[in-house]
Amino acid sequence: MTDATASDAPNDAPNTEAPTVDAEKLRTDCIEALKVVRDPEIPVNIVDLGLVYRLDVDADGAVDVDMTLTSMGCPVQDMIQADVELACMKVDGVRKVTVEFVWSPAWSTDKMTDDGKKQMRMFGFSV
Repeated sequence: MTDATASDAPNDAPNTEAPTVDAEKLRTDCIEALKVVRDPEIPVNIVDLGLVYRLDVDADGAVDVDMTLTSMGCPVQDMIQADVELACMKVDGVRKVTVEFVWSPAWSTDKMTDDGKKQMRMFGFSV
């Protein structure tokens, strides 16, 4: 008769531990994914507009986004939030997305990337 070890025993319990992820790669992938999200009134993505203030990813694949909008009373806030959540959830390894809107500091065109400013000028906006 031999003694059974833990490695010999069948593992009937599901693995409930979340795999750890490369948080920096996931962060980069999420920022890239957010470049498809646009404010419907402005033909530039939210990253190049400078609307994403913070994007953090933890080792479990949870993404926290702090962002703003060009105006506090934006009527499409819920739509943009849903688009941000969906874009991040499409990134392999993301398990959860939380979006919080912040209003300080207030958004200005100074927060735009050079690419964003170039795109705005192409559409006739002065920045």
